[in-house]
Amino acid sequence: MDKLAREAQQLFGIHLTGRQVVALIHYERELLDWNQKFNLTAIHDAEGIRTKHFLDSFSCVLAWKGNPPSRLVDIGTGAGFPGLPLKILYPAMRLTLVESVGKKARFCRHIVSEMKMEGVEVLTARAEEVGQMAAHREQYDWAVARAVADLPVLAEYLLPLLQVNGHMLAQKGVSGPAEVHKAEPALKMLGGQMRQLIPVTLPGVADEHYLVVIDKVAATPGQYPRKSGIPAKKPL
Repeated sequence: MDKLAREAQQLFGIHLTGRQVVALIHYERELLDWNQKFNLTAIHDAEGIRTKHFLDSFSCVLAWKGNPPSRLVDIGTGAGFPGLPLKILYPAMRLTLVESVGKKARFCRHIVSEMKMEGVEVLTARAEEVGQMAAHREQYDWAVARAVADLPVLAEYLLPLLQVNGHMLAQKGVSGPAEVHKAEPALKMLGGQMRQLIPVTLPGVADEHYLVVIDKVAATPGQYPRKSGIPAKKPL
């Protein structure tokens, strides 16, 4: 964990406290244990978890430049990434994790309970359903997703959840810049506007990573998101 702490400081200006390091060790141990039984993620070694899950999650701080979310929703969170590592960094942040796969949502609830995290809600649901719920629609200042869908589809999942003047953050691989161009019509329809493309370098990871930051500049029309499965089948 000393290496992770050094890299978090060098790459993202994050100073991990002793309590945060202990929390990450606990999270890692539980993930490794559950992975043996339930195959929650494709990464099964501690070094991979620290770089490709924890450090990758921490990269989101580059998008908010010292002003972290007060209320964050993480769509398709899987085993809790990037939402739970960000909650460890910012304990006061209110967090909603959305995951449609039951075993992954159960793991997230387990971690939240084990680590006595306050202000975290885990929903076993699809993004399209959550986007039409009054308790969640246009309630967040930031919405994030990692490796969930192409950007036009992702915009339909995330933008309805954001307040006007909120921000969408998509963690993307090498396809990030091309997806931004492809998403322009969808963004216009959904009230979004492209703001920034931030390159991210992770140690020992050859593939390019990007943070795609999109501002919510107008209310999303009420018909979006469409019913479950439609955004992926018929992207805007």
